[in-house]
Amino acid sequence: MYSREELTDLVGRGIAGLPCNNEAERLIEPVRYILSVGGKRLRPLMTLMSCNLFSDRPEEALMPAIGLEVFHNFTLVHDDIMDNAHLRRGYPTVHEKWNLNQAILSGDVMAFIANECILQAPQESVIRVFRLYNRTATEVCVGQQLDMEYERRPYVTLQEYLRMIELKTAVLLAACLKTGAIIGGSSDRDAGLMYEFGKNLGLAFQVQDDLLDVYADPGSFGKKTGGDIVSNKKTLLLIKALETAQGEELKRLQELISAREFDPDQKVAEVREIYDSLGMKKLSEEIAGEYIGKAFGYFNEVAVKTDRKENLLQLASGLIGRNM
Repeated sequence: MYSREELTDLVGRGIAGLPCNNEAERLIEPVRYILSVGGKRLRPLMTLMSCNLFSDRPEEALMPAIGLEVFHNFTLVHDDIMDNAHLRRGYPTVHEKWNLNQAILSGDVMAFIANECILQAPQESVIRVFRLYNRTATEVCVGQQLDMEYERRPYVTLQEYLRMIELKTAVLLAACLKTGAIIGGSSDRDAGLMYEFGKNLGLAFQVQDDLLDVYADPGSFGKKTGGDIVSNKKTLLLIKALETAQGEELKRLQELISAREFDPDQKVAEVREIYDSLGMKKLSEEIAGEYIGKAFGYFNEVAVKTDRKENLLQLASGLIGRNM
């Protein structure tokens, strides 16, 4: 078994040695930039850990793992364009640092770099891995489309929201874990269990992220809280609050959401107060807890000795054990 530190180093060296066509340096420079500015690189690390569950040669999954990370960052480049975001991980976004056209083109080439990395999976697993990747990439795009549509809609159901975050966030984590399992030589059943483990872990993570934006300690969260409230982002808390609130409370919440001019700090404080009175924090924690329980339930069923699961168990526990 590799240690977490050894696998982290393997990921770092893989990204640093990423094969790129350097004929047009300006095309590749933003690629190197977005891959270097922060980010925990959890997806490639989890891919390698999943492979290492079933095989003592996790390095065989390295290039597909890097491909999944490149794809993830490609989506961030284009998401930032669509959101007109100025910062990513505390650094200027690609379109801000260069320009819009450069960000689009460099983002595009990342998709093809990711394809090339995925195709370097071992010969016996490359078709399954590439089909999984292709399906997942399409699902992520569907999730982003739904997210954009929901921004314009006055009302979104909880089930619609959960399906959107499953597609936009959770399926990629699931694909990383299943990819590692496939390359590691797992059974079909275990590969499926790893997929469900990752999907439910991703859902729990996103629900917790909604909570953290409202209730986290800004010092530990790394950014100012309340951003989702200020931008009227349809989070689990807002969706359930609109379903639950009645009378004057519902009227005031709707006024806060529809106001064009407002004091951001006051809006955050008032919406948080409404969430508190409706028990939204407790409800969201319960929903996240259900997904966490499902995730580890699937992981427990994977037919691998307990000691081999320790690295991935610790990483996953840390991922959804973030403090308020």
